[in-house]
Amino acid sequence: MNQNQLKSASSIQKHLPVREIRDDVVILKSGGARAILMASSVNFALKSDDEQQAIISRYQDFLNSLDFDVQIMANSRKFDIEPYIYSLKQKELLQTNELLKIQTGEYINFIRGLTEMTNIMTESFYVIVPYSPVQVKKQGIMDKVFGFFQKKPTGQDKEMEFQELKNQLWQRVEFVSSALSGAGIKTVPLNTQELVELFYKIYNPSVKENPELKKAQEMRMTQ
Repeated sequence: MNQNQLKSASSIQKHLPVREIRDDVVILKSGGARAILMASSVNFALKSDDEQQAIISRYQDFLNSLDFDVQIMANSRKFDIEPYIYSLKQKELLQTNELLKIQTGEYINFIRGLTEMTNIMTESFYVIVPYSPVQVKKQGIMDKVFGFFQKKPTGQDKEMEFQELKNQLWQRVEFVSSALSGAGIKTVPLNTQELVELFYKIYNPSVKENPELKKAQEMRMTQ
């Protein structure tokens, strides 16, 4: 990100419930934590009747097995064709066969014309998995007085609390991933960099996709 983007991100963060993003976890100002999984899609219409019924049944089993809330989000963005056009132009320049070079140029023009006539959208699917620690009951006056003399938590204590929070969250992540895989849906947790990019792009719709991050996500999805 450049300086203007950093300033914009800082301004946006003031209005978000997010305190920080670290170690692949979104920490909320309320003290709760969130993990975000990227999910693959299923071409339901191309499945046979038996396959469709099996997917519906397994997805229903997944929903019924949950004892905590999850959020499912679909994010649609206009597809950025320029990286693909650039790669085609590079191939055109390196092409030694004149006929193939002409055909490559015609194909580039066709793709450009197609994207100008209609908006080609890309869709990404996410599952947000929450975890909130048990809230401490409201302290009375005497609790506050005695609490004043208690040892304040150190950096090591806070780190242990975070690791416990993440462990509890990741148990839910593994449960969700396993359950969705039964319905033929692959999932992968977004890492810290991908989480930052996701939040930035959601609140800055005009920002173009980062092909490198997208490539990393796709590579992990095929594992």
